[in-house]
Amino acid sequence: MEPIHLYTQRKSWISQIDPLSKLLFAFVSIFMTYLFSSITITCFVLLISIVLLMVARVLKKIVPLLAISFTLLLSIIIVQGLTHPTNETPLLTIGSIVFYQEGLTFAFLITLRVFNMLAAFGVLILTTKPDDLMESLMKQGMSPKISYVFLSVFQLIPQMRATLGKITDAQRSRGMETEGSLMIRIKAFFPLIGPVVLSSLNMTKERAIALEVRGFSSKGKKTFLIEEKSYFYPKFIKCVLVTLLIAAIVWRIVG
Repeated sequence: MEPIHLYTQRKSWISQIDPLSKLLFAFVSIFMTYLFSSITITCFVLLISIVLLMVARVLKKIVPLLAISFTLLLSIIIVQGLTHPTNETPLLTIGSIVFYQEGLTFAFLITLRVFNMLAAFGVLILTTKPDDLMESLMKQGMSPKISYVFLSVFQLIPQMRATLGKITDAQRSRGMETEGSLMIRIKAFFPLIGPVVLSSLNMTKERAIALEVRGFSSKGKKTFLIEEKSYFYPKFIKCVLVTLLIAAIVWRIVG
C-alpha cells in the first residue's frame, strides 16, 4: 500500500536533520518575516528556505503550490494597490484605474510572507516522515492526541487526493463523464465530492476506533516500536535558531 503523506524520500543532509529542528526553523523563519516589515529581510529569509529546498531536491514539489497561491494572492495585490489607506504615489495607470506604490509594496510584502510560509513548512513536510515528527513530539512530552493532530494535518490532503482518484475511477467505470467542458466538470463535481467527504469521515471514524483498541488514550507510559534515530547535530541547530530568534527580537526592540 502506498504511504499517504507528502514526504519525498531524497538523499540529502536536510533529511538527516531532527524533525523538531525543522519545525523550529519553520516557526522562526515565519516569525522573522512578521517581526520586521522589511522586503529585504523577508526576501533573504525566503531565499534561505528555497536554498534548503534545492539542497533537499524537493523544490519542484513546492513550485505548483506557490503558483496556485500566487493566483489567489492576485486579488490581494489588486485590492491593496487600489485601496490601501496610505496610497499617495501613483505607480501604474490603466485607463481610469490607478495603482499606487504604497499599496503594491504592502501587497508584495504579504505575497513574500505567504511564499516564505509555504517554503518553510515545505522544508519540514517534504523532508520529514510524519511518523518521525509525531514520535519526536511525543518524546518531548507533548500529548499523543496533539501529536496525532499534527500527523493528521500532514496526511489530510494526500489522503483526500488518493480517495478522490479512486472515486473518480469508480464513477468513470459507471459511465460518468468527468472530463471535457466546464459544464461537464461542474456536473461531475457534486457526485464526486459527496463520496469523498463521506469516505473521509468514515476513515476518520475507523482510525479513531483502531487507535482506541490499541490503547491510544491509556494513561500508561508510551513505548516506541521504531528505534531511536541519530540526527545531524540537533542541539547545535536548535541553539543557532534560538540565538537568531533572540538576536532578532533584541535588534527589533533596540532598533
